[in-house]
Amino acid sequence: MEDNKKNPFSDDNKEITEEQKQEEITEEKKDDNTSNDETNEEEKTSNGENDEKSELEKKYEDLNNKYIRLAADFDNFRKRTLQEKEELSKFTTIQLLNKLASVLDTFDRAQEHLKDIENCQTVKDSYEVAYKQFLDTLKKIGMEEIEAIGKTFNPNEHEAITQVPTNEFEPDTIAYVAQKGYKLDDRVIRPALVGVAKKLEDE
Repeated sequence: MEDNKKNPFSDDNKEITEEQKQEEITEEKKDDNTSNDETNEEEKTSNGENDEKSELEKKYEDLNNKYIRLAADFDNFRKRTLQEKEELSKFTTIQLLNKLASVLDTFDRAQEHLKDIENCQTVKDSYEVAYKQFLDTLKKIGMEEIEAIGKTFNPNEHEAITQVPTNEFEPDTIAYVAQKGYKLDDRVIRPALVGVAKKLEDE
């Protein structure tokens, strides 16, 4: 009786096995290639996202720097404008106070004349009240008289118009005031016109 079963180790089975192996190897290569392609695509996508992120960060940094410079420029402009406004206001005030100083001169001259009036005490008292009130008002807005008599001569506050030979005052101190000086806070409105003491020489 002839046996119809094929030998599993026959040449035909060997050929089939070799073909299957080749097919499996080919499939594996395809899978590897597909996997590599996917990996490359993911890397490209990741690199593209990183590049886009870097570009956005650069744009943000540029805009932030522009904002900082703009804010600094605006702050400098604000300070400069405020300073100019204060200088203009102070200049206007100085012009006004300079005119008021002339009024004070009139008060001073009137006071000298009133010294000779003996029977007008009421007039003297009224004058003193008005004069004091006027001075107090000027002090409230920052104007004050420059100290002079007995003080060391200061060219920033005093203007020498003469020398006064005397032993009553130390040399280079102020012995005489021809016209009072005034200042607004620390700024001189007008200097005091003064006579500066010098040592009296022995005859």
